[in-house]
Amino acid sequence: MSGPAEIAARALAAIAGARGEAELERLRVEFLGARSELLAIPRTFAALPKEDRAAAGQAFNAARSAITEALAERSRTLASARLSDLAATEAVDVTFPGSRPAVGRLHVLTRVRREIETIMETMGYHVEEGPEVETDWYNFEALNLARGHAARDMQDTFFFDVSEELLLRTHTSPMQIRSMERLMEPPILVIIPGRTYRRDATDPSHLAQFMQVEALAIAEGITVGDLKGTILYFAQSMWGEDRSIRIRPNFFPYTEPSFEFDVSCGVCGGRGCRSCGGSGWLEVGGCGMVHPNVLRNGGIDPTRYSGFAWGFGIERIAMLRYDVDDIRLFYENDMRFLEQLG
Repeated sequence: MSGPAEIAARALAAIAGARGEAELERLRVEFLGARSELLAIPRTFAALPKEDRAAAGQAFNAARSAITEALAERSRTLASARLSDLAATEAVDVTFPGSRPAVGRLHVLTRVRREIETIMETMGYHVEEGPEVETDWYNFEALNLARGHAARDMQDTFFFDVSEELLLRTHTSPMQIRSMERLMEPPILVIIPGRTYRRDATDPSHLAQFMQVEALAIAEGITVGDLKGTILYFAQSMWGEDRSIRIRPNFFPYTEPSFEFDVSCGVCGGRGCRSCGGSGWLEVGGCGMVHPNVLRNGGIDPTRYSGFAWGFGIERIAMLRYDVDDIRLFYENDMRFLEQLG
């Protein structure tokens, strides 16, 4: 067996020539590992004369210390060399103009939704949000759409079970009932945005998943005049003070009387053009006075309070705002299209 001094000499020579941390680790295991030749030496001390054991121990400790220090020093040298190489090969000129990072932006539908919310908030409305998975009661029954009602066929529904008690909401109107239940005492002024779902075939004007927003106002003495004034304020805030609106009779089970509302065409100023089909008007959404049955189902006394509701598709508003003729473009994530609306 070699002595401590001889082992140390071999180790120091090998360590001095190590070219990397991996090789240095291999040498540490070879010379200082549990199975190394050096660490086997103390097991021979018992066979030595007592007077020689102290000197043998000192020689062993000196060899181990020399190897340990050599390993640490070589590690520091290699680290310093790496930093020097980096300084030479990856130097950064801090005075050189930097590259402008790519900055994201909100999706056009998110921007339109927030603008709608802001306009309504200036009139004292606050935003209410609710679950997209609804019960038949909130989505239909409480809104005066009893089972078997013909108007249910207008909203082809995604049901979760054969009992048809749990479904993906077909409109944001369930939040009318939930808002009445939560707020209880009028006046109630809420705007309700959110995703809705219907089993519609996809085409340039229909999607199975789309966004709606509606407003609900309940207080004493509310009339159709209040409804029309609110819609006019919204239309002029959204599209410009030169716009006008009209309301036309229609039917919705949850409002009575019910209307559809249009806004004057911004391309022709209401005179008639290809964009508006020659009528001078663009259809926006539906509206009406809240049906007394809906008020009762929400816990509101219809003999004391009245209210109105109106709503539309957010994609529809974006299509009118940006003259987009295919609703699918908003969801295809084509950057060429989105950047045009940036």
